[in-house]
Amino acid sequence: MKISSTLIVILFSLGLFNSCAINPVTGKKQLAFTSEVQEVQMGKEADPQIVAEYGLYENKELQAFINAKGKQMGAISDRPNLDYNFRIVDSDVVNAFAVPGGYIYFTRGIMAHFNNEAEFAGVLGHEIGHVAARHSVNQQAKTTLSQIGLMAGMILSPTVAQYGQELSQGLGLMFLKFGRDAEREADVLGVNYSTKIKYDAHQMAAFFGTLENLSQGSGGEALPDFMSTHPNPGERMKTVEKLATQVQRKENLTNLMINRNSYLKMIDGLVYGKDPKQGFVENSQFYHPVLKFQFPIPSGWKSNNSPQAFQMGEPNGKALMTLSLAQGANLEEAASNTIKKYGLTVVQNDKTTVNGLQVIRVIADQPENQEQQAPALRTLSYFIADGKTIYHMIGITAANTFDTYDNLFASTMSGFKKLTDPDKLNRKADRIKIITASSNTNLNEILNIRKENNAQKRKETAVLNGMTLTQVIPKGMMIKVISQ
Repeated sequence: MKISSTLIVILFSLGLFNSCAINPVTGKKQLAFTSEVQEVQMGKEADPQIVAEYGLYENKELQAFINAKGKQMGAISDRPNLDYNFRIVDSDVVNAFAVPGGYIYFTRGIMAHFNNEAEFAGVLGHEIGHVAARHSVNQQAKTTLSQIGLMAGMILSPTVAQYGQELSQGLGLMFLKFGRDAEREADVLGVNYSTKIKYDAHQMAAFFGTLENLSQGSGGEALPDFMSTHPNPGERMKTVEKLATQVQRKENLTNLMINRNSYLKMIDGLVYGKDPKQGFVENSQFYHPVLKFQFPIPSGWKSNNSPQAFQMGEPNGKALMTLSLAQGANLEEAASNTIKKYGLTVVQNDKTTVNGLQVIRVIADQPENQEQQAPALRTLSYFIADGKTIYHMIGITAANTFDTYDNLFASTMSGFKKLTDPDKLNRKADRIKIITASSNTNLNEILNIRKENNAQKRKETAVLNGMTLTQVIPKGMMIKVISQ
């Protein structure tokens, strides 16, 4: 087969002719386009983006705990030289994930579902295992090869070229999805690493049981949930149970740590589920109690809330709206900055007021991109001044369908107003509350006493505790309940 000179240049630039590295865990050669220095840099660049997108959960005691255990485990891992970094991100999704270079993230959602330190240590070991075995770097090599094929396709097919950017972004999600062999290897390393720092790895298997219960009726929105990025918990629960027994027998280890009560005390008061202070949707309205505003959501539209922006989209994908903060000392500057940033051509602009707030309203076009065969877009923007804060609401659709959505965009943006309803302003988050059983009992009896009549909350409480509603709870045992 003859290789074109252009492709040879690409291959050399990617290092394909010198791209094998020794895997720190297996000692075998593996395909890798990334040196360790580059890998660490990738993590440094990704970290602030992840933090900006999801926010950090502020809990000094819990953060100090994961830092201490993470550093301890990193030191005994197969890559002790890395400077590992650990974060708790402010998301209710049950997930933990790692990016190249030793950056490891736990959501507050997964921290709520651990029932002891040993469960946490097992998952911590699993994620450090992904980093130690360079799974994400190996996955990046496969992604790069896929993108080479994508670039060739873009040259040959205008249709592929039109969606090239979206396809590349989709390939980027592969960093969070590993194959079965990589997951098995990370499980083995999770057992080994947690055992080395004296935790009972059988508890890691127990947590897979919690994940299996979660998979039967819940999931997340803000991040890919643990079930999608770490599949088959039932099968892996049995495997990890066997691995833990084998390692403990081989090393003749007994009385390994579980530390249930110490962990539960640390998560007492942890926010559970959605946090209203970040904004919430109710009856087709978005409310933000901290920033004190509200606006309507078009009927039937999907929405997604993050610290960076609130997004609304028609299910068919033909139109979307977003709300974000605009940068500028005043309305005029904010509008000018945004128009320049997105390369928009202003068609019309004027000043108005919306519910007592000063507004600059702009209709602007983004021209057709013939190179990518991207259609021309037309946008409607409202730049809204609320004191010194300037919000930018923008509606986007194809230029030839703008007239269809113009009134809908305008009515939604005109619904932006100050939030004054005390019920919405004072909405509180659910939290984990740790209580101690005063007698031999079960969760059903405890929840009856607490007058918890919500069937979903009762089910969630059982999953949170890794038990059934009728399971015996001995006197003196600490358990979690959901409270405000």
